Amino acid sequence: MGCSSSSTKTRRSDTSLRAALIIQNWYRGYKARLKARQHYALTIFQSIEYADEQGQMQLSTFFSFMLENYTHIHKEELELRNQSLESEQDMRDRWDYVDSIDVPDSYNGPRLQFPLTCTDIDLLLEAFKEQQILHAHYVLEVLFETKKVLKQMPNFTHIQTSPSKEVTICGDLHGKLDDLFLIFYKNGLPSERNPYVFNGDFVDRGKNSIEILMILCVSFLVYPNDLHLNRGNHEDFMMNLRYGFTKEILHKYKLHGKRILQILEEFYAWLPIGTIVDNEILVIHGGISETTDLNLLHRVERNKMKSVLIPPTETNRDHDTDSKHNKVGVTFNAHGRIKTNGSPTEHLTEHEWEQVVTIFSASNYYEEGSNRGAYIKLCSGTTPRFFQYQVTKATCFQPLRQRVDTMENSAIKILRERVISRKSDLTRAFQLQDHRKSGKLSVSQWAFCMENILGLNLPWRSLSSNLVNIDQNGNVEYMSSFQNIRIEKPVQEAHSTLVETLYRYRSDLEIIFNAIDTDHSGLISVEEFRAMWKLFSSHYNVHIDDSQVNKLANIMDLNKDGSIDFNEFLKAFYVVHRYEDLMKPDVTNLG
Repeated sequence: MGCSSSSTKTRRSDTSLRAALIIQNWYRGYKARLKARQHYALTIFQSIEYADEQGQMQLSTFFSFMLENYTHIHKEELELRNQSLESEQDMRDRWDYVDSIDVPDSYNGPRLQFPLTCTDIDLLLEAFKEQQILHAHYVLEVLFETKKVLKQMPNFTHIQTSPSKEVTICGDLHGKLDDLFLIFYKNGLPSERNPYVFNGDFVDRGKNSIEILMILCVSFLVYPNDLHLNRGNHEDFMMNLRYGFTKEILHKYKLHGKRILQILEEFYAWLPIGTIVDNEILVIHGGISETTDLNLLHRVERNKMKSVLIPPTETNRDHDTDSKHNKVGVTFNAHGRIKTNGSPTEHLTEHEWEQVVTIFSASNYYEEGSNRGAYIKLCSGTTPRFFQYQVTKATCFQPLRQRVDTMENSAIKILRERVISRKSDLTRAFQLQDHRKSGKLSVSQWAFCMENILGLNLPWRSLSSNLVNIDQNGNVEYMSSFQNIRIEKPVQEAHSTLVETLYRYRSDLEIIFNAIDTDHSGLISVEEFRAMWKLFSSHYNVHIDDSQVNKLANIMDLNKDGSIDFNEFLKAFYVVHRYEDLMKPDVTNLG
């Protein structure tokens, strides 16, 4: 009896153990699949962002082309560069920008007292937490005072640390004010004993860029030796036209927005290029290349670089510097030397090669819950310490599956938009591979076409189940790449190919036309629309019949006053997904 009871207990124990192992293995596999989906979603976000940033460099060559050709079409509306030169001249008169703007008694936002003190930092932080807007008078005064100090500084700021005085390095914030609040909460406010380096890209994308800029500038004015600002590729008035800061300024400061934008243009140009910590660590936005010459960068007249998108003129082309910015780069050298010449791997030990670090301080950058932000604390003679954080909102409390679903849906949505913008090119590529005219390709053939046309370097085979229909034999029905997704057009008469082309280049066109719209009225002339499209299509080798563009321009000029509201025109070219209203009469199915 005793043996039978013991045997039964053993069997039950073995059964429970096997069940526990089965459940454990299933859960591990489940989490691994979720992590893989999360990884693929982040890969989509990052690949598309990288492709867009590389596209910015193409705009630089276009502006060269435009400056050479546009003058022959409209000499009286000459150089985009005039925007920079005129603003620099105008800014010499402080009265026009600051002193002429009164702060009314009815204003109940923060009031700054110059010279600024730490009390003003606290005042700003509390006001911005309450979503108050700083009056334009104070914004302009802060920018003027900050620019005055920046003009006295060298291209590279040198700082020293000690065991009792670490320095904190922060990366991109991109207008995400909650991240800055969280950094200050975890790490303390800037002070003489708590220095910071903010490594560029304070603005754009997020909705609180001006608030971040004001906090950083006021802190800089209070602690000019302990808070350091480096210029990023988004501290650039041309980039702001595309990525949102210009719109934020004009929305929040309707009356004085243009003045703020003019001052920002010169303010950006005086920001230092980088910071050198303890004479051995280089902190610079975008990192360095094998051809970077610090001696040249020390001598360059940084205030002449108004925008990375506007090329140098012939007179200063010899002094051009490398402007290919990607992400925040913090370069550490273990032996106290900053290596900048020769091959990137020449004479480097494995240890030296691994001390290049990228730091990014905007959490939830692509989607709520998508990523953590981080900062680094440095101290002479010690190993850098890394701190991660994430602003927690409602979605961050959701189970991992729901957060991954949200990320994946958002990533697939923007990927589908990229696919529909290249529908004609993709269709031709599919048909060239489809020798039997069956409407089907192998997954490998489909993936080859997607990569070849879109150039996004994505795991297309793994993503295929989210993007296309696959039959029982494992073949892709390639026209399903465009299923349930459409481009809405602004007018019924627009040709579908023109709609697709304009959608594909809508971001580039927006930055070009906003540059022409120097008074930020949102209006451009029909003649400018035609002329600029002609140059754009010529430079980018986009073949659209001129008559179609002329017809579209005339139709868009509804009141026949010779002007087009181009901002609304661009907004009309958006992708409609299957979960949106597909029954509108003004929706064109490009299938």
